[in-house]
Amino acid sequence: MIHLVQQQTSAICLNLSSQNLMILTPLLPPVWTFSQVVRRLNVKEWTADRLRMWYCSTRGGVQNRDFREVLFSGFAPDGGMFMPETLPAVSPETLRSWKGLRYQRLVLEVAALFIPEELIPRDDLEALVAEALSGFSVPDSVRIARLKDGLSVLELFHGETLAFKDLAMSCTVHFLNYFLRRDGSRAVVLVGTSGDTGGSAVRSARSLPGLDVLVVFPRGRITAVQEKHMTSCLEDNVHVFAADGSSDDIDQPLRRLFADQNLVRTHSLMSLNSVNWSRVMIQVAHFFYAYLELSGLGAEPGLGAEPGLEPGPLPELEVVVPTGGAGNIAAAFIAVRMGLPLKLVAMVNANDIVHRTVTSGDFSMAPSVTQTLAPAIDIQDPYNMERVFWLLLDRDGAAVKTMMEEFQRSHRLRLPENQRRLLAEVLVTGAVSDPGILETMRRCWEQNRYLLCPHTAVAVWHHYNRTHSAARNRCYVATASPAKFQAAVEKAGLTFDPPEAVLALDQLPTRYQNLERSADWCKDWEEQLRDWIQFVSRTRKNGGVCYPDNP
Repeated sequence: MIHLVQQQTSAICLNLSSQNLMILTPLLPPVWTFSQVVRRLNVKEWTADRLRMWYCSTRGGVQNRDFREVLFSGFAPDGGMFMPETLPAVSPETLRSWKGLRYQRLVLEVAALFIPEELIPRDDLEALVAEALSGFSVPDSVRIARLKDGLSVLELFHGETLAFKDLAMSCTVHFLNYFLRRDGSRAVVLVGTSGDTGGSAVRSARSLPGLDVLVVFPRGRITAVQEKHMTSCLEDNVHVFAADGSSDDIDQPLRRLFADQNLVRTHSLMSLNSVNWSRVMIQVAHFFYAYLELSGLGAEPGLGAEPGLEPGPLPELEVVVPTGGAGNIAAAFIAVRMGLPLKLVAMVNANDIVHRTVTSGDFSMAPSVTQTLAPAIDIQDPYNMERVFWLLLDRDGAAVKTMMEEFQRSHRLRLPENQRRLLAEVLVTGAVSDPGILETMRRCWEQNRYLLCPHTAVAVWHHYNRTHSAARNRCYVATASPAKFQAAVEKAGLTFDPPEAVLALDQLPTRYQNLERSADWCKDWEEQLRDWIQFVSRTRKNGGVCYPDNP
């Protein structure tokens, strides 16, 4: 076993417990990074606890990546998704000590479990999180609405683009900028969006000198507000593409581009979708916050009533999440594996692949994406389920690789019954139609004078249509503001005055490029995006601008 005992600028000093051996950096190739040294020497355990956080691919072909490498990545080189090789455990004692912490502090505590201090010192990490979460419209960035009959709604939509993506996106972009400024380097971000991710990405990253952002959205399949949050950003480092297809169609050329390792290396190409581990990591904090606020922790009858007795078992919280790409569900399941006692419920719209997978083992894409009133979850490829499968199968990369490559090849996969049962033990699901969405929006308004967005209504439908245990508290995750979905609000027969910032979007000029449908559209989109990535990199290298006619 190799233990790190000292690191200096001139040498890395390693001590092998079986023999005394000093390896000095002059004996190593000078171009090796610290994490490359670790991989080449197969270093797995360090005496400093926070140096133990390494990342691997869910498909088993990549190990020993550090947080910085994973942050600046898309899919892993073997096609998988990055995950911590070992999840940190959060003890009941730690959970109780976190009771009462503000959301911003919980984000810091969770992020510190996954980001070694050698990469981002804690003081720097604290400052980055504070700055990232400073621009939200409520004091603690998030808020819980406590309504009638145990209906508690976790509002995650108080950022600039009025969606939960702003929380993790802002933190992730601040982490990126920290490294880019420190290293004097550049990166190109490539993002596909079903509606909310794109706006959050460009608004978080606009005008940053070391970052260019290419966003692709499905033309005609998102709301006007979602589209304007992207197309009205005219900064020179923002590049928006409107594709004639669904968000799942968009994912296909993007996967091909990220599979081209020469392109990735040459242009420092990376993702800000929830493919990016940092996004999921910050979303883990949402569930710790919900649990500490709503589970009843610290108020259990008899908890620690007699001196000298250990506290009783932790109470369980049911968390209901509307899901499309399954990023929030993956984050919640990671939190469970870290020790958080949650009962998870994933609710979907008519694009019900997650529901079919849990109830019948049918992990198969429908022939086409169904357009619904909840467009941000109009997704047939819930790619973050790969992370869930990896955890369920005890980190069996070979098994996950076989499963996911078959799914990508045929768009169809039948889970063995033993695997389906494992999934059903940790995840309850349901599917909601458009009429169900509208009825839920109306009912919540009538009972609480509280307006839901259609995605949140997908989750809250579960409150009105399922039997619940009085012994367990519940939390419903609100992923977006109703201000972004005026048509759905009106269709429900309700009214809502949008905030001034939303109304102002209509007056702003826009800029975007079209990706037209063709006989070989996937290849054509791939080449058009590839050409633009190369153009952007070439332009930055020469000190030029991409849009010289910008107003």
